Amino acid sequence: MRSLMLGVALGVLGVTGAMAQQAASPLASWKTITEDTMRKPADGDWLMWRRTYANWGYSPLEQINKANVKGLRVAWTWSLTSGVTEIEPLVHDGVLFITNAGDKIQALDAAKGDLLWEYRRDLAPQLIAQGGNTLAKRNMALFGDHLYITTSDAHLVALDVRTGKVAFDHTVADWKKGFRYSSGPFMANGAVVASMSGCNAAQAGGCFITGHDPKTGEERWRVHTVAQDGDPNANTWNGLPHEKRFGGSAWIAGSYDPESDTIYHGVGQPYPWIAEMRGTSPKKEGLDNSALYTDATLAIDPKSGKMKWHYQHLANDTLDLDYAYERVLVDLPVNGQTRKTVVTVGKLGIIETLDRTNGQFLWAKETVFQNVVKSIDPKTGVKTINEDAMPHIGKTTFNCPADPGARGWPSTAYSPKTQMLYLPMTEYCSNTTPTPLEPGEAYTGGGRAVYARVPIPGSDGKFGRLDAVNLTNQTQAWSQRQRAAMSSGVLPTGGGLLFAGTLDRWFRAYDDMTGAILWEMRLNNALNAPPISFTSGGKQYVAIAVGNGSGQLRSLNTLTPDIKNPDGGSMLWVFAVP
Repeated sequence: MRSLMLGVALGVLGVTGAMAQQAASPLASWKTITEDTMRKPADGDWLMWRRTYANWGYSPLEQINKANVKGLRVAWTWSLTSGVTEIEPLVHDGVLFITNAGDKIQALDAAKGDLLWEYRRDLAPQLIAQGGNTLAKRNMALFGDHLYITTSDAHLVALDVRTGKVAFDHTVADWKKGFRYSSGPFMANGAVVASMSGCNAAQAGGCFITGHDPKTGEERWRVHTVAQDGDPNANTWNGLPHEKRFGGSAWIAGSYDPESDTIYHGVGQPYPWIAEMRGTSPKKEGLDNSALYTDATLAIDPKSGKMKWHYQHLANDTLDLDYAYERVLVDLPVNGQTRKTVVTVGKLGIIETLDRTNGQFLWAKETVFQNVVKSIDPKTGVKTINEDAMPHIGKTTFNCPADPGARGWPSTAYSPKTQMLYLPMTEYCSNTTPTPLEPGEAYTGGGRAVYARVPIPGSDGKFGRLDAVNLTNQTQAWSQRQRAAMSSGVLPTGGGLLFAGTLDRWFRAYDDMTGAILWEMRLNNALNAPPISFTSGGKQYVAIAVGNGSGQLRSLNTLTPDIKNPDGGSMLWVFAVP
């Protein structure tokens, strides 16, 4: 009898324990994400790329602050699949979502680091063999009860947030033709927006941005980033036919303004990089050779895909100087009036500000040494190019910055508390030599130039630079410099902190007003992703994923070959104050 009662008791304990364990999962209390949730996210959530529609990359959390950040410690870690790691995790209701190299998606308990579910993409062996950035993604999207991802084989996939099961799987492009996703999707007024890249493989007509039904994945619209036949701007390619207009990769997810119902998206460079080689230089009489819509900001209606306006930051780019990065939406004083602006910084390191209602140029500010642009028209923003820095076939030229850019893909961020834009940058130049095609050889892809990266003139050997620029008056508040390149995105917080990482594995917290280093820890690998902050169970955390192998890290490392990092060891680090 006693044995039976003990057995029953143990059975009850077992069931109770299982129920308690199940109830402990944050997925049990998951709240469906609505459009209102997206517009007004909880302070402790990180729902989308750069946290909000406006792409600020700012966390209002202040539990970790200037007074206590010196006590920041590791709360938990999670090993990731070794490979290029550039992902910005998402967090909602205590659940953290992260992408591993090779399209492995995991849901984790944000407070404990326990695995809740996992999705693994079955990729073709030849695609896996490509490795590198082909298998990496930079963001995901959450909406309703779905997690939306883009895949290495050019699909858009929706996963059930509670189980990780596939809700839909939609083919967007043929990866065998070189199309791929480097960024993930983002949401805009009920549309799932995905930005295609990989258009360095001689795809006729270049890349595109697509809008999809969030329930089925069905494509609703497509905006081409290279002007197609029938488009009035098709005449900007110096007379080149459609099949010879290449490039326009949309590397980074866009931003969205709910008030005007407008997407703002950046576009990358034309291919091949050398204008003489692709046929847009020299300019033919009576023709336009600006090569739209490369290196431009596009304003798009999320319902129809109609382009409301466009602004080209760099016409006929011949140095691989992308303008594909995040678009920051902020209202700023300009000449005594408050203007609704969209702010971006391309590889040149020049902060450029447009009126987001109509694309009007407002102002620009240079930050680092560059010799590509001689002057900028203060009314139109049109750049006068230094022809001495332009590469030509059979000639090596000296240009600053080098191809990875004074600022690379790792994101800037804006703090409404300080009204400052924070920029991770690198000071360097290049001796650039075109690699022309052989007579009769057809172009099949690639940039077709060799960049020998060198220091800027008069360099003191410090390549990495973290700047703070006040957007209300365009003044530099401070600049931190060190030998190692800045390699991560940046995170300002309500606690008066700015988090950022460098190529030599240091993760640091800076005073957002002065740039003083308040805390630092050396991690296990190079930092090449944006940090985030979130709460779970009322406690604030800071997280960043690390992992070597990206094209950007390899390029930066040519400046400082003495800085060594492991080949493997990708990991998610999560910190808190005890």
